[in-house]
Amino acid sequence: MDALNHEVAVALTTLNYPGQPWPASLARASQQALETSKVIDVLIVGAGMCGQTVAFALRREGIDRLRVIDQASAGLEGPWATYARMNTLRSPKHLTGPDLGIPSLTFRAWFSALHGDEAWVSLYKINRLDWNRYLHWVRNRIGINVENNIEFKAVTPSAEHPESILDVIIEHRADGRKELIRCRHLVLALGRDGSGSLRWPQFKTWQVNDPARRQSVWHAADPIDFKLMRNQRIAVLGAGASAFDNAACALEAGAASVELHVRRPQLPQINKSKGSSYPGFQRGFFRLPDAERWWLMNYMFDEQVPPPHESIHRCERHEQFRICLNHAWEDLRIIRVQQQGGDKHQTGDRHQEVQVLSNQGSHVFDQVVLATGFDVDLMVRPDHENFAHAVQRWRDHLDPLAVSEFPESARFPYLGAGFEFLPHPEAKGYDWVRRIHAFNWGCAISHGPLAGDIPGLRVGVERLCQAIVSRLFNDDFESHKAALMNFDDRELESTRWFVDR
Repeated sequence: MDALNHEVAVALTTLNYPGQPWPASLARASQQALETSKVIDVLIVGAGMCGQTVAFALRREGIDRLRVIDQASAGLEGPWATYARMNTLRSPKHLTGPDLGIPSLTFRAWFSALHGDEAWVSLYKINRLDWNRYLHWVRNRIGINVENNIEFKAVTPSAEHPESILDVIIEHRADGRKELIRCRHLVLALGRDGSGSLRWPQFKTWQVNDPARRQSVWHAADPIDFKLMRNQRIAVLGAGASAFDNAACALEAGAASVELHVRRPQLPQINKSKGSSYPGFQRGFFRLPDAERWWLMNYMFDEQVPPPHESIHRCERHEQFRICLNHAWEDLRIIRVQQQGGDKHQTGDRHQEVQVLSNQGSHVFDQVVLATGFDVDLMVRPDHENFAHAVQRWRDHLDPLAVSEFPESARFPYLGAGFEFLPHPEAKGYDWVRRIHAFNWGCAISHGPLAGDIPGLRVGVERLCQAIVSRLFNDDFESHKAALMNFDDRELESTRWFVDR
C-alpha cells in the first residue's frame, strides 16, 4: 500500500491535481469583492460515492472554494455500511468510476496492493465493505475534506444577489447549531431517496406513523438489529435485491422461519438496465426526444430488476426459507401478545405480533420487513420545501394518459443539461433553482441512471462538472475579461526584441 500511495501521489502531481484556481477566483471584481468574499463556489450535500467524486472532479478543474457535508458519521456515508446488506456488489469487479480515469486510483489497484494480483484474478465480485473501505481510501488520497454529522435544512436565494448566490441553512447534529452557507451552486448528492423518501405500501388501515412500527415493522432501509430476529417468524415483502438480502440477514441471525412474499406470479427475470450500461446510451440518452426517454426508462422500471442469483442462493442455503408468489399484501395489523415465561420467541420486552392480510388469507409473524424501495416526490422532502412547488416535473411535459399510467415517474424532476432544476414557466422569480443540481436518483428519467450506479458515474460526474464550471465562468465573465486584459506574462523580456509598453 505504501508503494501504491506513492504511485497515486506521483500520478496526481503529474496531472497537476488539484487544478490551479482561476485568476478571477483569486481576485473578484471590485464592486462585489467585499460582499462575496465569504461565498463558496459549490456546496455538495452528500459525501457518498457520488458526492466525493463530484468534489474530486471539480478540484481537478481548479474549483477550490467548495465544501462537502454529510449527515452521517465518518465512515457511514452512503449505503455501504448501513442499509446495503448484500455480500457483494452487483456490478462487475472491473468497472471504474470514483478514480476518474487514474489507473492507480482504481479498485483493482487498491485490492491488488492489499491482496496481490492472484487474489484479483480469482476475485468473483467486490465485497460490499471492501468497496466502502476503497472509497474512503480514494477520499484520503485525493484530499477531500468531509464535514460529518451535518444536515442540509433549506435553501433560498440570497437577498442581495438572488440571481447568483444561494443561502443554504445547515444544522450541526452534535449541538443543534444552525449555520448559513452562501454558495453559487448546490449539488444534492443525496442517494436513492435524494428526490423523495422511503416508499411505503398503501394498506387499507395500517399507517407508517403507527407508534408500534419500530418494534415489528421495518423498511429495508431502516437500521435493523437482526440479532433480535433470532428464533422468530419473519416475513419480507418484495422481489428485488434488498428483499433477498434482508431475508438472508434474518436467516443468518437464526430466524425460525423467513417467508419472502411476492405479489407477482414469478420473480423478475432480466435486468434491462444492465443492457443500457455502455457509453453510447449513457452519453446519448439525454439528447433523445422526451417521448423516447420517457418510454425507455418506464420500460426498464416496469420490467423490474431481478434479484442477483447470489442473493437467492444465499437465502436458499437455509431450510427455513420459503418464497411465496402471488401474495399481494392488503393490510397489516399489530397484535398485542400477552407473553408468558419461557416464550419461544425470546423477544425481550417485545410483546406483539404482526398479522398480514393478503389475497392468500391471513398470516401471523413476529416481524416483517418491507423491501419496497424509494419513492420520488420532491414535495415530501422538508429540505426542498422552498422550491419543490416551483420546479418542472415530467408530468408538465406529458399528456394526462401518460401521467395516469406511470404516476410516480411523472413526479420525477424534469432536469436541465447539467442536472439542474428548471423553474416552471408559471413560477415567477424562481430562476435561482437552476443553481441547484439533483445528482441523485431523481435524475434517472432526464439523464438515465448516472448518479448512484457505478457504470454511469464517470459520465454523470463529467456532465455535471462541465455545466458548473461553464456557469461559474459565465457568471464572472467581466472578472475573467479583466483578468485577461491585465495578464502580463512578458515572454520576450529576455530578448532584444522586447518592447516595453
